Amino acid sequence: MSSSHGITNNASVRPVRHLLLVILLIGTALLCGYYFGKMQAVQIAENETMQSALQVMAEERRELDALRSSMEAELDALALRIGSLRAHLLRLNALGERLVSVGNLDSHEFDFASDPAQGGVDQMDAESVGMVELESELARLSVAFADREHKLVLLEEMLSKRDVREQVIPSGRPLKHGFISSTFGRRTDPFSGTKKYHKGVDFVGKRGSEVLAVAAGVVTQSERSGGYGNIVEIRHADGYVTRYAHNQENLVKEGDRVEKGEPIAMLGSTGRSSGPHVHFEVRRNGKIINPARFIKGG
Repeated sequence: MSSSHGITNNASVRPVRHLLLVILLIGTALLCGYYFGKMQAVQIAENETMQSALQVMAEERRELDALRSSMEAELDALALRIGSLRAHLLRLNALGERLVSVGNLDSHEFDFASDPAQGGVDQMDAESVGMVELESELARLSVAFADREHKLVLLEEMLSKRDVREQVIPSGRPLKHGFISSTFGRRTDPFSGTKKYHKGVDFVGKRGSEVLAVAAGVVTQSERSGGYGNIVEIRHADGYVTRYAHNQENLVKEGDRVEKGEPIAMLGSTGRSSGPHVHFEVRRNGKIINPARFIKGG
């Protein structure tokens, strides 16, 4: 009886063990599936994060490349502008040197060949060599242009004043064509044969040719006056007065404004004259001056 009872107990226990084993296996499989799924989800999230990071990096790289290209383009444009400014500065220098030469001015005072003197402390900022060089060149050109502008303004002012002075101060000859027949100072009088003081210079020319003003001024006399015959007197700047005598005909009247080189009379032989000529006098502040230096100066 006992033996059969033990066999029955063993037979009833075996299915339970099998059931427990199956449950254990199923639980293990479910647990493994859970952890595997969780690992997969983490890996997917990590992959998505990596892809997002790679996209951000690629976008930043594209922006950096675009910025680099833009900077290079700007540097190229700046370099071209500097080249254009250099060429313009060379033309200004050439113009300045030519004006100094034509004006017979001091080339050391108006030096267009050298850069203006300048200085400054060292800059310790860390910048790219290309940008530093371009900014340095721009600064140099800026100083050079300011220097050239200052010199050209002074040069224009000096030449303008000189031109005005040349126009209003007596210089040159009262005839386009002719020659000096009698100089300033003591000479033998053509009528009396005695030594007398000649107050001007006589120019012989063709009768009826134009007598010219040797400087700009205002006519203060235009009439017939004794031995002078028909005379024109012009007042100029700085107290200068010029006289043109023995004219065949006066072309201007008192109060007229005349310019340098303007016809004021026709050459003749009126008054105390032995032939067609113009008697040319220069006075300053009432004092008679030898016209020779004004004739040579013109």
